[in-house]
Amino acid sequence: MTDVSLGMPQLPAPDYPADVRARLEADAREVIARYPDSRSALLPLLHLVQSEEGHVTRTGMRFCAEMLDLTTAEVTAVATFYTMYRRKPSGDYQVGVCTNTLCAVMGGDAIFEELQEHLGVGNNETTPDGKVTLEHIECNAACDYAPVVMVNWEFFDNQTPESAKRLVDDLRAGRPVQPTRGAPLCTYKETARILAGFPDERPGAVEATGGAGPASLIGLKLAKGEAVPGARVVHPRGEPAEGEAMPGSGHLSSHDAPQQTSASDPEHPSGPVGPVNEEGE
Repeated sequence: MTDVSLGMPQLPAPDYPADVRARLEADAREVIARYPDSRSALLPLLHLVQSEEGHVTRTGMRFCAEMLDLTTAEVTAVATFYTMYRRKPSGDYQVGVCTNTLCAVMGGDAIFEELQEHLGVGNNETTPDGKVTLEHIECNAACDYAPVVMVNWEFFDNQTPESAKRLVDDLRAGRPVQPTRGAPLCTYKETARILAGFPDERPGAVEATGGAGPASLIGLKLAKGEAVPGARVVHPRGEPAEGEAMPGSGHLSSHDAPQQTSASDPEHPSGPVGPVNEEGE
């Protein structure tokens, strides 16, 4: 009979030190007051405790449960569902490489592989200096700038393996790094506090966020009738562009009525028409 040892049950999570607890309670009450149902404040509260320690600890989940009158099991279920909440210590900079379809074929897979080798870490692992945590992300929601790397949720567009390696080297060396779009870069803890709903108090940070990049705005410009050099408009059926034939005069798509095949229309076979030589021509 196999000896199975279940071990001792896990002890309750320790509490925060009194001064930290008092500060977090004041912030938590401010967050909770924004919602008609206190339970709705769970997501921002998880960001709040993450801003304290850089990841969501058992102590942080106990704090959220006590503030919202929930069980720790309920809090844990949410904290483990969303990948934005870290369950173990992470670096100051969370470097996420998109490896979803478009970014992957544009070079995202190569970027991720070279960063793993360059940093000496695997997926969701942190460099020994505690500066960079590397992970692959399914989608950075910026396909028009593929391949994309995000650092603490800020965009670094049109990356290459070389530019991505320079990026992480600058982060580890403490050199200034400017995202392609969005707010100036800050640490992961600072980002978590902003995501909890507290203002970014860095001078000029809010004004520097800007808007969507040019590639994201092409569709809007076309909808407004503005000229976009190089853009090609595909018109809906029944609305031919100027100089184009009316719908039905050309080849229909597979979404239209079924077309005759060689089996049903021997006079128009799908294969070669006329004599075929030895080379198949």
